[in-house]
Amino acid sequence: MSQTAEITSDDKTRADSSLVGDRGRTSIADVVVAKIAGIATREIDGVHDLGGSAERVVGKVREVLPGTATSTAQGISVEVGELEAIVEVAIVADYGVALHQLAAAIRRNVISAIEQMTGLQVTEVNVTVHDINFGDDDDDAADESPRVR
Repeated sequence: MSQTAEITSDDKTRADSSLVGDRGRTSIADVVVAKIAGIATREIDGVHDLGGSAERVVGKVREVLPGTATSTAQGISVEVGELEAIVEVAIVADYGVALHQLAAAIRRNVISAIEQMTGLQVTEVNVTVHDINFGDDDDDAADESPRVR
């Protein structure tokens, strides 16, 4: 029984990719893509913070512990395949910013940064706005519920 190799369009795409070459393959870890996306998101005016409330609390704890760094991937989750990536971004926006325009700017910047730095094709960037920062509120006060006396 002989086997014949067929070149499919998927194989052609893979062969044309800068991640797969004649002398080897480049793999990029999810955490690398998440960090790139986190930095690209923070570059956009109108993004106050990344993550939902639980992630932000953990981030605040990390900031005060000696020897731990703030995570650049906080609020970012990614799925990285051989040639493509999907990114989920969770943010807190500044009050007064047009959220649909903010999401579009985040999407553009994240796609551009990941594609330029990794060669991966970004197929989706989904943005979730978890909260709005009013500027004069302390983040800790916003997370506390009113006390009954």
